[in-house]
Amino acid sequence: MKAVAYSIKPFEKEYLAKANQKKHDITLISNPLSPETAAYAEGKDAVIVFINDDVSGPVIDMLAMLGVKYIITRSAGTDHIDKAAAARHGIKIASVPAYSPQAIAEHSVALALALSRHLIKADLLGHEFNFSSDELIGFNFSGKTVGIIGMGQTGQAAAAIYHGMGCHVIGYDVNNAHRSRFVKTVSLEALLNSADIISLHIPLTPLSKHLIQEKTLEQMKNGVMLINTARGELLNTMDILPALNNGKLGYLGLDVYEFEKGLFFGDHQKDPVKDSQLEKLMSYPNVLITPHQAYLTKEALQEIADQTIRSLDLWQQNKCEGKACACSHECNKTPKPKDSVQS
Repeated sequence: MKAVAYSIKPFEKEYLAKANQKKHDITLISNPLSPETAAYAEGKDAVIVFINDDVSGPVIDMLAMLGVKYIITRSAGTDHIDKAAAARHGIKIASVPAYSPQAIAEHSVALALALSRHLIKADLLGHEFNFSSDELIGFNFSGKTVGIIGMGQTGQAAAAIYHGMGCHVIGYDVNNAHRSRFVKTVSLEALLNSADIISLHIPLTPLSKHLIQEKTLEQMKNGVMLINTARGELLNTMDILPALNNGKLGYLGLDVYEFEKGLFFGDHQKDPVKDSQLEKLMSYPNVLITPHQAYLTKEALQEIADQTIRSLDLWQQNKCEGKACACSHECNKTPKPKDSVQS
């Protein structure tokens, strides 16, 4: 199968090569998918994308006209793909539904620990040979209540770590389908009211967008710690800033940002204009932001590559099955002939 992979970072190449074993003809390019770069997909069966690629309806229309029949995203979430447009053209979609949930969970806990013990500030002071500890008082996690929102594999992995640290772990999941021996299931309201630390592990959907906003923030304890390694748009950034100012949020750890598209995964030091909201967030000493790197472990990268190639293998056998299949019911239909594809 012929494919083009967009937004490829240099470190991804070895993992994809190891997974592919020269089975498929894959062109690797660093450019993100956009209306200007869609032409690279001409003559390809599939495109392989990442979360900040433009996989909107107009771009999918262009891909369909070029003969593309498949889209794979190297992520668990598919919220960046216009599934209705893909279904309209009979284009099948696959994702990487569960790549090393431990990688995400461990990073979320690392953010929490770094914030609680002021590790960034301590390191900066130490580099200036200032080894005073007056402003470095933290808190024990043992005995604290941790609220996990989203009890899928990543949420359960985070819960296990917090349980091992002696925390009382409570969880909320909209489907009430996921159970863990480490977690007491509660309502969202109960979680918001009682948690000292809240960690988000849910996908972005129309229902979950801006889950954390003024009303839900008001229900939280004063000085609560909030960690988000899921999707930036789960938080309404405009409501987060006042909560930091008035002390409702005592600590904020983010690996994702509401307006990260076109910003994260690139070097913007020389940009003449910076994102003013992000600059404001980073000015708070109790805020720690990392550039969407929670997935970035050797193990996770190899699993992402393996599952990506597995989807190509299945499609070559005319199969679309398992949790990786992210098609709507419509896009499981046989693709239309190229000359009758709607533009």
